[in-house]
Amino acid sequence: MENRYATLLNEAGELLDEMVRWRRRIHRHPEVGLKLPATQGIVLEALAGLGLDMRKGNHLTSVVAILEGALAGPTVLLRADMDALPISEETGLDFASEADGAMHACGHDAHTAMLLGAARLLSARRETLAGRVLFAFQPGEEGHNGARTMIEEGLLECGGVPDAAFAIHISPTDPVGQILTGSGPLMASSDTLQIIVKGRGGHGSEPHHCLDPIPIACEIVQALQTYVTRRLNVFDPAVITITRMQAGTTGNVIPETASLLGTIRTVSERTRTQLWEGIQRLARGIAGAHGVEAEVTIHQGTPVLINDANAVALVSEVAGGLVGANRFRMIPRPIMPSEDFSYILQRVPGAMVFLGARSDGEGPVAPVHSSRMILNESAMITGAALHAAVALRFLGRERATGGKG
Repeated sequence: MENRYATLLNEAGELLDEMVRWRRRIHRHPEVGLKLPATQGIVLEALAGLGLDMRKGNHLTSVVAILEGALAGPTVLLRADMDALPISEETGLDFASEADGAMHACGHDAHTAMLLGAARLLSARRETLAGRVLFAFQPGEEGHNGARTMIEEGLLECGGVPDAAFAIHISPTDPVGQILTGSGPLMASSDTLQIIVKGRGGHGSEPHHCLDPIPIACEIVQALQTYVTRRLNVFDPAVITITRMQAGTTGNVIPETASLLGTIRTVSERTRTQLWEGIQRLARGIAGAHGVEAEVTIHQGTPVLINDANAVALVSEVAGGLVGANRFRMIPRPIMPSEDFSYILQRVPGAMVFLGARSDGEGPVAPVHSSRMILNESAMITGAALHAAVALRFLGRERATGGKG
């Protein structure tokens, strides 16, 4: 077993230069949202010649590549997201983004390169592969529900219904090569909240002739925080964050309206539903007490990401063999960022796994979604090998054959 893991790591190491080239090409030309034609082109080019059944998306530039093993067996799905963020890069890298206002600040360029590397590793084992691997390259993870769109376009039927699904997310704040995951709820749901307080405007010197929406909106913001701390179970947490307040046009006019925009994050569907109901009741009640109206809109986003316990046990076993038990860590409680891989895990048992990629530079380490976020690209060796090892272990190949490992 150890020799097989060592072989995978060695082969992934031989692919590092190529993975770096793929990653940097994607990094230089980041694309946001569901339409990523340049990124899709790089993926198709890298997969050419591997003998995979290739499928492209209709309403998004996704790629699904199907590897049919020579032996019958189950189906495993491996996913990488490909889209960038609307952020202006400030890393100073010599391969920094050449697109104004767009940057790979969440590691999706590395995710794509690692899965391309895994496709090479697993394609070389086709003759002894017992089952099928779906390589899913997904646009639109950053708030565009790309995974949901891929499911609607047949992701989970195009190569047979997957029996398991796995994804890796880079972590620039954890040591290089460290593997982390957790069982059960791992990442939060994410919904968008908008509240518009409808008052009555007028002269800034005569608020008594108006219904000023601004202090009412401020009262609602404060009340939302109190609601979370006093109405929710502390062991079933939630976060409501108001990220934008807008009102008014000048200094001496009380505006007609004030609007709030923010996010709601929970780690259980029960608390998520409770918040939807409670926020509407609270905002409308406060507005009503002041004689105005509050229009509350909640845009439902990604669900809670829930890792399957058996899938996590498999990852734990593989990680121990691949990098050693001292470099594998269980995450003891959910974290509040969201991930739309959750749509896939609602339908297929599987796991999201984090991979440390902290840079060697001095000074503070920039987290994901920072304009200064950088990665240690050597982590992609472990990432590509982990993708391949998890797939091989799930397909039961080491039990069924003594071939190349």
